[in-house]
Amino acid sequence: MTSTSDKSLYTEEQIKGWLRGLLAIAWADGEFDQQEKDLIHTMMEVEFAPKLDFKTFEPIKPAELAAIFTPNPIAAENFLRMGVMIAIADGVYSAAEDKILMEFCQALNLDTAVLQSLQSTLYNLRQVKEEVPPGTTAKEDEAPAAASPLTPPPAKAASPDPLKPVRSWLDQLQVDDPRLARFVCKMIPSQCPFERDVTLFGKKVVHIPPMCKLNPLYEQMVGLRFRALCHLADDLGEDVSAYM
Repeated sequence: MTSTSDKSLYTEEQIKGWLRGLLAIAWADGEFDQQEKDLIHTMMEVEFAPKLDFKTFEPIKPAELAAIFTPNPIAAENFLRMGVMIAIADGVYSAAEDKILMEFCQALNLDTAVLQSLQSTLYNLRQVKEEVPPGTTAKEDEAPAAASPLTPPPAKAASPDPLKPVRSWLDQLQVDDPRLARFVCKMIPSQCPFERDVTLFGKKVVHIPPMCKLNPLYEQMVGLRFRALCHLADDLGEDVSAYM
């Protein structure tokens, strides 16, 4: 896939750091095996950023990310927004994903309020804190904190939407770079996935609803993917049929 232009608001160093940071978040919960990682490496080289010379595809460390983005706070905050989108793309916000996002947020000297809102709403923070005390990491032989589907708590009458600040913050993310747009189009599903019936001996045992019914931030992901597609198709004239 080629584009008519790869002009960007970001430097090549920032794009490299950005993509490596997103990989660090995507791999944080251990859901990618080596074959899947190799596939993403190939996509990075062929589709996402074929003109960039990556010295390494290893996930980036917080201090290294801060050195790249600190001079540009707008780019730093946009990176964090996209990082949250990648973390919730599978309908689960895990403790491992939250940990690395918080490390990135603090290293970039950004306000952690939005992430704290996400924590308290989307998984049992008390359980995570009890299993992994502040300043320590879980041992390898210990079971990781369980991730919970992105299901909002039961709404109370006249209660404000606890995720409204998060939604507003995520909706401010604009995709102004073709390399990032391609990454978004690949990592965020084109259709609402996961809806299926679980059957046992020919009888339906349970119905799993689509992710859009489970994830209260699904509309934000759909909006981001749409903006990425528009940037590639309308602004750059790329053929986006492969992402549809």
